[in-house]
Formats: sequence, C-alpha cells, structure tokens
Amino acid sequence: MMKNRVYCLYRVSTDKQVDYDNKSQADIPMQRKTCHRFAEEKGWTILHEEQEDGVSGHKIRAEDRDKLQTIKEHAKQGKFDILLVFMFDRIGRIADETPFVVEWLVKNGIQVWSTQEGEQRFDNHTDKLTNYIRFWQADGESEKTSIRTKTALGQLVESGGFKGGVAPYGYDLVKSGKVNKRKHELLALSLNETEAAVVRIIFDKYVNEGYGAQRIATHLNQLGYRARSGKPWHHATIRGIICNLTYTGILRSGESRSEVLPHLQVISPEIFEAAQRIRTSRANAAEAARTVPRNIGGQSLLSGNVFCGHCGSRLSLTTNGKAYPCSADPNRVVKRVRYICYGKTRKQTQCDGQTG
Repeated sequence: MMKNRVYCLYRVSTDKQVDYDNKSQADIPMQRKTCHRFAEEKGWTILHEEQEDGVSGHKIRAEDRDKLQTIKEHAKQGKFDILLVFMFDRIGRIADETPFVVEWLVKNGIQVWSTQEGEQRFDNHTDKLTNYIRFWQADGESEKTSIRTKTALGQLVESGGFKGGVAPYGYDLVKSGKVNKRKHELLALSLNETEAAVVRIIFDKYVNEGYGAQRIATHLNQLGYRARSGKPWHHATIRGIICNLTYTGILRSGESRSEVLPHLQVISPEIFEAAQRIRTSRANAAEAARTVPRNIGGQSLLSGNVFCGHCGSRLSLTTNGKAYPCSADPNRVVKRVRYICYGKTRKQTQCDGQTG
C-alpha cells in the first residue's frame, strides 16, 4: 500500500498576518494553496487539514497547541503517513522543543515535509544537527522580529502616533493621511466629546466623591449611559478606564511614552495620579495600612477601614434585607445596616469574637 496519506498544518502568528513577501509568515490561503499544489505534484492525497490562527510558534509550547496535539494523537493511531507544512517553522520556532517534536513524528512513522525545504530526515547525526540548527535559527528570527516590532511601535508612539488596535473609550479612529511601508494608511486617535464627557464623570466620581468602580457603573447605568457596545456599564470596564494613561494625552507602548498631546487630553495628569493613588490604597495588599475610605457617601463610611479586634479581618456592611420606618422621618423607610466580621462569616479565620 502506498504511504501517501497526508495531513497538512497551517499556522499564522497573528490573525491579520498577510505578508506575502515573507514566505515563513505567509497567510493561511497561500500556505494551503502551496501545500495542495505540492501534494498534487507528488501524487499524495490530503485527508485532513489543521489550521492555527494567531498562534505564536515562538511563545506557545507544543503541549498547549490543540491542533498539534491532535496531529500527534492521529499519528499514534496511524491515520496518516505524511505531515506537510509550508515551511518547517509552521510546526514551531522553539529551539529546545520543536526539533524533538519533528523527531518524535519521524520515529512514529510519519514523514515530515515542507513545500520549501523538502523532507526532514533523521538518518544520521548530521540530519539531527541540521534539524536543530534550522529551528534554532527560526527561534532567533522570532526574537529579532519581536524586538524590531517593539522598537517600531515605541518609535511610533514617541512621535505621537497610534500603535493600532481598538480606540479606547473616549476616542475615535480617523485617517491620519500617513501611510506605512506597505502603503496602508495609518489611523490616528481623535477625541470623541460625547464619550470623553463620561470619562470625566468617572474620574470625578472616583477621585472627588470616593466612588468605587461598581458604584460608578451603577451610577452611570441609572443615568441612562451605556457603554460603546450599547450594553450597561460593567465595573471591570470602569477599572480599565481609570488605569488608562491615554486620557492624560500621553500615548504609551511598553516603556515608550509620547509627549503630552493636548488634542487628546481628557483629564489632567494630576487627576490621573490622584486616581492611581486611591486605586493603590484600596488594593488588597494595602488593606492593613488603609487611609482612604472606599467611599465618602452613604452609610458605609467605615467599610474597608475598620477591622475585627479578635482576628484582624476587615469589617464589611450587611443588612437583613428588611426595611423599617425611619426614626427621623416616619414617612421614609430604610434598611438597617450593621458591620460584620468578614473573616468569621466566610470562615476564613478562627475568629472567637462576635459576628456583628
């Protein structure tokens, strides 16, 4: 029986990778077309194809790549004879791992072919050394590519350019009139005054009124504001906004920073820094030394600031869910609240004190 049953593996490192000039990073359609043509010339039959979109062969280990694990499992079951890839670095670029993945396939009776480099064999020590050197070079190229990308993005940001992606809430993407090396027009950030007004409300409530992220989300939802998606605000989105340096008019990429860009500034640097100090002081790591209230309105002024005298856990606010007439105003009903030991109620500590 002819051993010509073929599995193909296609991979790109990013979802938008369409660099036809760099064959080692060709997009999926080009890889598929080349592999089909190669198999047809060899008289092979392609039985199955696996595709990895946005999977880095340099950063993600083989054990975490589902498609590669599927191929290895089918190899054990003898379902195919040949693994065909566009180039060997589509299998991976990790110098201390990928060569041994290829060797494992060969030892399990699978021929490993590349449309550009031919068959990978392990007949002698020279073959093994050549195999290792190939993936060592691919690993090094990935590192250099990563460094070049970070440097390019850093330079772009330092010159006031937008590094790409989705515009943060409060901004729109507009055409900049500039083009990159591939003749693609670059986009720039532009202030969205309607959204920027909401951002200012968020920082004002957080810094000046002591609101937390959840309370701000509730406040915005009650006022009828909605997130960009049209859905109600979520506290995680609020936290992301509070941490975003862009609202001060400064763009960043890694360690790189732009100068202050007045046309993008939503809040002052002083307001942003104040928000970061508050955020840090509220972090769990700073519980023991808390000096900033979680909020300065309502009935829970001491929540997060006072602790159980028996076990040291923080005291939190609770109610029994019932409403009672207000002693000061019989026409108004209120919920009776009390502080409870969080550690004791959650059985996190061996507290020997009272619950509330």
